[in-house]
Amino acid sequence: MSRQRIIWFPSGSHAKPRQTTGLIRAAISGKVDSDEFHNCLGRNALTTANWVLTRQNLIAVAMGRAAADTLIRDGRWVCVQSGEILPKTELAIKDGRIAYIGPDASHTRGENTRVIDAAGRFLVPGLLDGHMHVESGMVTVTEFARAVIPHGTTGMFIDPHEIANVFGLKGVRLMVDEAAVQPIHVWVQMPSCVPSAPGLETPGASIGPEDVAEAMSWPGVIGLGEMMNFPGVFSGDDKMLAEMAETFAAGKTVGGHYASPDLGLPFHGYAAGGAQDDHEGTRMEDAMARVRQGMTAMLRLGSAWYDVAAQLPAILEAGLDPRGFILCTDDSHSGTLVNEGHMDRVVRHAIQHGLPAMTALQMATLNTAEHFGVAGDVGQLAPGRWADVLVVSDLETLAIDTVIAKGEVLAEGGTLTAELPAYPYPAWAKESVKLGKPLTAADFDLKAPHDGTLTANVIGVVENQAPTRHLRIKVDARAGKISTDMRNDLCKIALVERHKGTGGVQVGLVQGFGFTEHCGLATTVAHDSHHMIVVGTSESDMALAANALAACGGGQVVVKDGKVVGQVELPIAGLMSDERAEVVARKAETVLAGFRACGCTLNNPNMQMSLLALVVIPELRISDLGLVDVTTFQFVPVLEESG
Repeated sequence: MSRQRIIWFPSGSHAKPRQTTGLIRAAISGKVDSDEFHNCLGRNALTTANWVLTRQNLIAVAMGRAAADTLIRDGRWVCVQSGEILPKTELAIKDGRIAYIGPDASHTRGENTRVIDAAGRFLVPGLLDGHMHVESGMVTVTEFARAVIPHGTTGMFIDPHEIANVFGLKGVRLMVDEAAVQPIHVWVQMPSCVPSAPGLETPGASIGPEDVAEAMSWPGVIGLGEMMNFPGVFSGDDKMLAEMAETFAAGKTVGGHYASPDLGLPFHGYAAGGAQDDHEGTRMEDAMARVRQGMTAMLRLGSAWYDVAAQLPAILEAGLDPRGFILCTDDSHSGTLVNEGHMDRVVRHAIQHGLPAMTALQMATLNTAEHFGVAGDVGQLAPGRWADVLVVSDLETLAIDTVIAKGEVLAEGGTLTAELPAYPYPAWAKESVKLGKPLTAADFDLKAPHDGTLTANVIGVVENQAPTRHLRIKVDARAGKISTDMRNDLCKIALVERHKGTGGVQVGLVQGFGFTEHCGLATTVAHDSHHMIVVGTSESDMALAANALAACGGGQVVVKDGKVVGQVELPIAGLMSDERAEVVARKAETVLAGFRACGCTLNNPNMQMSLLALVVIPELRISDLGLVDVTTFQFVPVLEESG
């Protein structure tokens, strides 16, 4: 035992690695009992000795030498690892893990064993979301978990690059620490691109290879978040490749993000860079190309991104092996979580579009676990794995009756039954919106070089998709300014700097919201640099919306005819609320109702609005530095001379 290897040793544990050898020997020999061992070493420390003790307990239950904590009887085992559904199955749980699963677990039943009667219902592994951003739900990790647990989500792989763009590494640490105390599994991917496109935007903070190296040593960090700077990768950028190298050196997963329809040499260069998955595909050929290049294709269904159905033909028609595919959400609005669901919604959607239920479940459980290297713990119902079990009455509709995670019943009949830990955020995390000065209508003027006809480079919104269109539209300048034109669905968009208080405002034009009323709408959820985006048809309403947002510490505000008609406050980094998800959803619904009152009929327009500054997804975006053509990664003027 002198060469004892520590597999996982969290910060804050009581013992140090070099002090554990004697303790481990004593634990294995039985001289120290399990409770004393854990108290000395730290409750969350997973060491070789801890593993041995855990397995000894599981073996004892499986062999009938000890009693299970919980026994589930008469279930239909959805065995995703073999693709079978096995009736009359019983499952025994010890210390939160599965000790036995098979036809008869009566030998594991003791005097104090809790018995759950599945009554012929399906036993399904807990659902895993392979790529998502908690901040998109506008709630904290705890409140996100509260919302999704009743929907069967027992594991999430989160990328907190939103808060990283505001607070940097210390913001990521907040999320890691909160994730660690949840009753479900929450792994964190270290954000990779802060800023997402260096030189094209100014974030509130930055992250480099040294930060990635530090984060890779933190318990709970599973890998590197989506590598959004794909031009940097295929150009061989030292910083991007160094971040990936630190991740590979730690034996962890590198997330991808190739947001271009070009499947030529740039795509091949990106694949050669080492990204191991990608969720930006929107076409059948995107999914096929990724899988063929050794990447896992993540098919997403978020609140505003509907990319699953278009890519399923890669499996259903082209016959690609579904093991190379994962289902995920990416971005889910709080209203979607509360009213429609989470990963259960994605699985149902995939089934409705022709995917067999077993395959859809594999893509939301086992495939995800194997991709991230945690299939020994989650993703299937099998001995040694955490007892993350869904009791489901109908497989096709995924009607979830009971949710069990880590061996504990957390939800029944769609209602959370467990208590979740409180996680207070520090005061500094709620002081992130700094405008420098109150804004006026004049700050949203779009000045023209002369009166007459000009050509405007205009951002075109594409409903239910992250990409935008680069439109070129003739506009008329009068009195040295360009006005909005509701008849042609042309309104203003502004990017207001909010991290340093510089007072900077970049003004452009956007088409696609369909506003028919005088209005102004503002959000500090503005991927990825998270300044403040303001859109509208009235400069005075735009100013009022921006100032109202600054006053409440961030969030989203809708102003119509000089009055606030919708508002959700998100004081944590200007991105999240610490209120319950259902409360945030109600407030967010006032924002959506405000959009509708202004004439907008888009699905989740607030999420569409939040991406208009995302300078890594084509075609045209706005940043605090100007208007960006994302196909060339060059700045372009808002107004040009007409040819």
